[in-house]
Amino acid sequence: MSVKLNEKFLNGFVSSHEVEYLKPFAKVAHDLLISGKGPGNDFHGWVKLPVDYDKEEFARIKVAAEKIKKNANILVVIGIGGSYLGARAAIEFVKSPLYNNLKKDTPDIYFAGNNISTTALTELLSICEGKDIAVNVISKSGTTTEPAVAFRVFKSLLVEKYGEEGAKDRIFVTTDKARGTLKKFSDEAGYETFVVPDDVGGRYSVLTAVGLLPIACAGIDIDALMQGAADAMQAFKTDDADKNDAIRYAILRNALLRKGKNTEILVGYEPYMLMLNEWWKQLYGESEGKDGKGIFPCSVIFSTDLHSLGQYVQDGQRNLFETVISIKNPGAKFVIPDDPANVDGLNFISGKELDYVNKTAMTATLIAHNDGGVPNILLEVEDRSAYSLGYLIYFFEFACAISGYILGVNPFDQPGVEAYKKNMFALLGKPGYEDMKAALEERISGK
Repeated sequence: MSVKLNEKFLNGFVSSHEVEYLKPFAKVAHDLLISGKGPGNDFHGWVKLPVDYDKEEFARIKVAAEKIKKNANILVVIGIGGSYLGARAAIEFVKSPLYNNLKKDTPDIYFAGNNISTTALTELLSICEGKDIAVNVISKSGTTTEPAVAFRVFKSLLVEKYGEEGAKDRIFVTTDKARGTLKKFSDEAGYETFVVPDDVGGRYSVLTAVGLLPIACAGIDIDALMQGAADAMQAFKTDDADKNDAIRYAILRNALLRKGKNTEILVGYEPYMLMLNEWWKQLYGESEGKDGKGIFPCSVIFSTDLHSLGQYVQDGQRNLFETVISIKNPGAKFVIPDDPANVDGLNFISGKELDYVNKTAMTATLIAHNDGGVPNILLEVEDRSAYSLGYLIYFFEFACAISGYILGVNPFDQPGVEAYKKNMFALLGKPGYEDMKAALEERISGK
């Protein structure tokens, strides 16, 4: 297994009888998910996705990626939420958070359409000046404000730079298979399109064309990524919580919640885990945060954040627990040099590998936080390969679904996401929202 659950830092926080009590609930949740009979079952497509995917489209993704690599210095990926977080997380985890600054034979990859910032957009446009550009816009409907605005801008830029015909070879659209504004427009314009599956929600979509095209453009082996997920899928077919770490993780989270631990901190000890943490936060926050329920997901990168949030974790409110990801084989090696003058007093670690020091810091922190009353779940990941990442992605997705069902919510809808959109449309004057606009403006004015 590329991901292994270690419970030794839960001793004294979760008892065996608490786990036993939740096992029947987890078994029911597992049966609902595997059988496809659970709430939200019209979005269960991701469950079998690692083996049951469109092989023809998968091949087209590889061809498109090679075309982009050949023709573009920069790939701009336009999308928000699940339409970009998974791809960005994969690129930074497998390659580097400094991917765009590395020497490579693949294009720089920038992400747009995930905010409404004038500064971010104008800075990216400046970066693109004088460069050959390709665009991958990802949107189920094509009408979500943030990516729609960004696509307007970059589509115009490409048409101005390459002409209508030239732009066709540089715009790649990932959208609905048959419906929606973006699909219709893309077919009329002659853009190559890929599919956001009807039965896979955005936050579960990283292993579809949504994530795979940008990931392939970064030179990451998407066959290995899918194989890792496929092996995880096989491993998690059993409903035995003693043999299924994804079920076990879901049980432990819910056991801790029932003891008042309603905040989970995902901890990484590598900067390349930052965007993986962000992807995880959407997955769990959007899946569980409804009906007045849920564990609040947040994240840190240690040891960096030990110097900012470490005090709170150690001595603050005891309503939290940590899930720590440890990468067993980091790949790179660096030996700490000796300083004859020993100015910093650190010669006691001269000659040691930096990763050894990093893992020692992790162990020391796990013990300290345990002593401070913080339960810790440890996830040991083999390495930062595409295979291991695929396994980890499926682990978190599967555990999230089980955990949501145990909690008693539908892990596959997100009714609360639409509230701000309706308010924004009304305030911006979208047709059909006139009455709502008047009511909102009255509230804003304080009348």
